[in-house]
Amino acid sequence: MAHTNRLADETSPYLLQHQHNPIDWFPWGKEAIERAREEDKPIFLSVGYSACHWCHVMERESFEDEHVAAFLNEHFVSIKVDREERPDIDAIYMDAVQLMTGSGGWPMSVWLDHDLRPFYAGMYFPPESRYGRPGFMMILRELERIWREDRERVAEVGESINERLALMAAPREPDADNPYPLSLDPLRRILGWLANQFDARHGGFGDAPKFPQPAQLATLFSNLTRPSLEASARQGAMSLAEKTLVHMACGGMYDHLGGGFHRYSVDERWLIPHFEKMLYDNAQLMSAYTEAFAYSGRPFYARVVREIATYLEREMLEPYSAHARPFWSTQDADSEGEEGKFFVWTPEQLAEVLGEEDGARAATYWGVTEDGNFEHGTSALNRLHVVEGQPLANAFEPIDEEVARWREALFEARSERIAPGTDTKVITAWNGLMIEALANASVTFGEPKYLALASDAARFFVEQMIIEDEGGTPRLMRIYREGAFKFSGYLEDHAFLLAGLLALFEASGEPSWLDHARRICDMMLEAFADRDGLFFATGVHHEDLIVRQKPIHDGATPSGNGVALRALGRLSALTHDDDLRDRVERGLVAMNEGMTKHPHAFPVSLLALSAHLRGFLQLVVVYPDGEDEDDALLLAAREVPSERVIRIFTSESRAKVLAEHLPWLEGKSCQDDAPTAYLCREGACQLPVTDAVALREQLDRALQEER
Repeated sequence: MAHTNRLADETSPYLLQHQHNPIDWFPWGKEAIERAREEDKPIFLSVGYSACHWCHVMERESFEDEHVAAFLNEHFVSIKVDREERPDIDAIYMDAVQLMTGSGGWPMSVWLDHDLRPFYAGMYFPPESRYGRPGFMMILRELERIWREDRERVAEVGESINERLALMAAPREPDADNPYPLSLDPLRRILGWLANQFDARHGGFGDAPKFPQPAQLATLFSNLTRPSLEASARQGAMSLAEKTLVHMACGGMYDHLGGGFHRYSVDERWLIPHFEKMLYDNAQLMSAYTEAFAYSGRPFYARVVREIATYLEREMLEPYSAHARPFWSTQDADSEGEEGKFFVWTPEQLAEVLGEEDGARAATYWGVTEDGNFEHGTSALNRLHVVEGQPLANAFEPIDEEVARWREALFEARSERIAPGTDTKVITAWNGLMIEALANASVTFGEPKYLALASDAARFFVEQMIIEDEGGTPRLMRIYREGAFKFSGYLEDHAFLLAGLLALFEASGEPSWLDHARRICDMMLEAFADRDGLFFATGVHHEDLIVRQKPIHDGATPSGNGVALRALGRLSALTHDDDLRDRVERGLVAMNEGMTKHPHAFPVSLLALSAHLRGFLQLVVVYPDGEDEDDALLLAAREVPSERVIRIFTSESRAKVLAEHLPWLEGKSCQDDAPTAYLCREGACQLPVTDAVALREQLDRALQEER
């Protein structure tokens, strides 16, 4: 290679993709910032991630261009950031991009002064002006001129944006006459908002591009057990959720051969995706399909969950050790320089693998045509024709042996293609989401493999990712890749892992997971907590940036505060810790004005609000050692949705050990040597039952009660 820059010393696959650009890239750090001051140059900050299609396009068009590089090197100090490594930097400057342009996305391009204040920002820029978009070189020349000739204007813009970022960084604390007391009203309001935004033809919310929004679906499920909600409204909420989930799984956004979901759909039909696969999307969607199964019992949803898990085990496991295997972060959209090339098919390609007759039938089955639905006459496999304008029940037919044979043959043939790259970073927060999803799925489906995957991933974080700093203080790290542990964890790393460990404790009944959860909770409270009950995105040990944010709005991933409050509420219900419950209440009060006015921006926090106001139930099922998992009572208990019900499954011998950690479990044992369920609220338990029908009756009554 003719060029090698400083990024060659990094471990991020995204940064390493740029190590041979002719641009004199710096990683984020003091060296770059001091260089900008010393040479009196503005900073060009470029933020992206390895699976980002338009990041690759901008690199090919501009960052590999010698002319562009020469101008950048002469007039700017250029910093490249992997947004997955540094969510703090990404979040601050994405807010700036949205303030300055009205939209956001990646690659993110921001120009900063020496105090790191943004004075110009945007996203993807073509190399030269076209399609009404300014060219990258034109912008660089103009910003260099303004920096040189009108520094006062730069300072004014930077100061103005900085002030607005500070106002956005955290919710206002309510005053003594707070007009927004805690109530379930925001949960009612989000139903109305989702109904208004719902696409009745294709499912999902809003227009193209269509994003999965699993947190919004979770609020629909949460409303299903509200006693104050009319039966027709509950039925409507379930209909919105099911139509969305079915259309997504039938569309091209789902990988019909390999399992797992692509990032989002560029059209309103869920037909053509951006083909990257993200761990956090698949974690949240696994949770959504698991919950759909819990409410409906439809095998269709179980199959989607099973195929996501199979995909993860096959392609996304970091082989750290035999029993400590976390998940990698993303897979690229592009292969051989083309987006989606690995995934799409033509009728001729199907016939080549399956033969003329079966190939033609498979083309009909998956909507592959001569004209194609994607680029160059290719098609993304999909089953939308069976549900668009048709009953959803059409999708629920089981896959027959012939289709299963086609899938296997096509998957094997596809495996011979050049696959998209995998970003082999391990990210703590995203693994926390997946640990929670797998643990909950292991309960709902009674599947030991899901529990093993969750346990192996969690073991890596509690054994390897907590490292003492120079002062001897334990720190949860955010990133692992190829032997290197990098970056102290942010709020989302602690909150998401805490939620995952709690789900793993409930699924396994293993008290060590509860101990690990308490440890992560203590670390989170010590480093991130504020007096209003909320948490900062960065800890006391992180570097100071231009603002210190409190993330409260949900996006592609849930907000750190929403997950933290939801997990703390669950932990307080498990341990009867009133201090934690009071903290949850303060945090919800701090966010309640926003939740009331804009409930669609706070779906995860609404789940925390619902559980806090309605109260958790604890369902403890004690079974004789070696009990058959197919017992009717166990199956009935597994079908209970998990949002408000803390489900603990434990053998009789382990129940005695658990009681040492949770005293309210004292005396919980099998009745008549049979699996026995105890339904409790705040430590007060109903009479034990050994009959599945009696348990369902207890649950139905309890879920209809408000605290």
